[in-house]
This record gives sequence, structure tokens and C-alpha cells, in this order.
Amino acid sequence: MKKLFTITCLLLLLSTESVSSQTEYKVITSVESIVPSGLGRSRIISANETKNYKDYTSTQSADDKSRNKSDRGDIRVKGFDETKLLNFYNVAGIRFQNIAANDALITSKINTMIEEGWDLAFVTSAVESKGDKTDKQGIFITRYIFKRNK
Repeated sequence: MKKLFTITCLLLLLSTESVSSQTEYKVITSVESIVPSGLGRSRIISANETKNYKDYTSTQSADDKSRNKSDRGDIRVKGFDETKLLNFYNVAGIRFQNIAANDALITSKINTMIEEGWDLAFVTSAVESKGDKTDKQGIFITRYIFKRNK
């Protein structure tokens, strides 16, 4: 009986290890315009293609300059989903209804990902803007990093 219990525990441990090592990740990005007068573009972007970063990586050292021969254009992903979002601003200024609408769409995307077996693992965001009176451009970008077991 002890041997059966030990073997069962060992098999469970091994199967758990193999499952945890087969985790995949997916990044979804929302880009929301903070351009005055509603002139910017806001979107949720989700790539449908995968890329291997090693194909576009070079190793450099003092002795050897090993260059990757791939063209930068090869990095582009042509298969992706683009969901329209509303801009934070319109002609009258900041538009809170637009922010609420974007929240609803982003929430829908997150809920769909979770229904498809993904777990929201990390969220990170940043703003690109000068922030002075002459600034006529800017974006608020958020990356949602999901993971799931294969």
C-alpha cells in the first residue's frame, strides 16, 4: 500500500511539473490617444502570429560583431486583431463617456480571454507625452500579459 501511494504521489508530481513547464503567454496592448480635439487613434491590438525573437537578435562583443541578416520589415506582424477604442479627448476636452466606453471594451476583451482559458498575469502601463503647453501628441499604452497552460 505504501508503494502504491508513493508511486501515485511521484506520478502526480511528475505530471504537475510537465504541465507547469508548458505555459504560454500572450500580450494584448491598448493604445489610447491623449491628443487634444480627438484627432488621435485609439485601439486594442492583439497579434495572431507568433515570432521567434532569436530570428531578430544579434550578439555583439568586443571581438566579434555577429549581425542578424534579417530585414527589419520581416519583424512586422500582418496578422493581428485591431479593436477600435474612443479617444480620451474631443473638441470640448476630456470625454469621460469615452473612457467608460473604452473600459467596457477592454473588460470584454479580458473576459473573452479568460473564457478561452487565459489568466491575466500582469498589467503594465505608461504615458508618452511631453506634458507642456506646446504638446499636441501623446498616448496612454497598457500591456495586458496573459498566460495559460498548453
